[in-house]
Amino acid sequence: MFPGVGTLVNVVTVLLGTLVGTSVGHRLPERTRTVVTDGLGLVTLLIAAGSAAAVGDAALSDAVGDAAPLLVVLGSVLVGGITGSLLRIEDRLEALGGLLQRAATRRARRGPDQDDAAERARARFVQGFVVSSLVFCVGPLTILGSLQEGLGNGADQLLLKSALDGFAAIAFAASFGWGVGASVLSLVVVQGGLTVLGAGLGSFVPDAHLAALTATGGLLLVGVALRLLDLKQVKVADLLPALVVAPLLTQLVVVVR
Repeated sequence: MFPGVGTLVNVVTVLLGTLVGTSVGHRLPERTRTVVTDGLGLVTLLIAAGSAAAVGDAALSDAVGDAAPLLVVLGSVLVGGITGSLLRIEDRLEALGGLLQRAATRRARRGPDQDDAAERARARFVQGFVVSSLVFCVGPLTILGSLQEGLGNGADQLLLKSALDGFAAIAFAASFGWGVGASVLSLVVVQGGLTVLGAGLGSFVPDAHLAALTATGGLLLVGVALRLLDLKQVKVADLLPALVVAPLLTQLVVVVR
């Protein structure tokens, strides 16, 4: 298979899942859609816990010492969060979602009595775009699968992720609509970029650095789960630079040590 096939399949499954979800979503009562979203929040929390457990990976402990892995993740989140908030990544992502929603609905003129409904639809689209982008693009299968495909080790992990994302897209789209489908833009940029990065790095990235990156990604997924459960609107997008900081900080500790 050619490089990038995993991301291509992932895009197709998300779009198909969105089509199915939007087709049946309007037939489901609001209570049912809320329960589905809560269920996805709990599953995301479970996935996040498994990813965050990589902080105890033996390769990471051997590289930075037994006491340092937590400090590496903490430092990555702090530095990444400061960087992301200064760059206003969350605001820019929401603005992109709003732009896509307006482009999708521009063909119809609205009367004054439809303004409130339009605003609710816009907020729903943006929420679907942001949450889906984060869920589909932050996680061990996204990171490791894309890098592995770029390294020439096959797209098996991304194909598995594609199946999971397809089912998640059905549930998300039933609640949020076509904002979920728009998240394929984020998917192409993130997964495609990581695949290209993997192809460029070859086998350069050590296991310890990947473990730090995976653990940090799992922590960010906790923030996504909190958003889905409507407990706190964590600005997870502002924390995304932590995924870049984690392997760099790991390397710094290795050098100093």
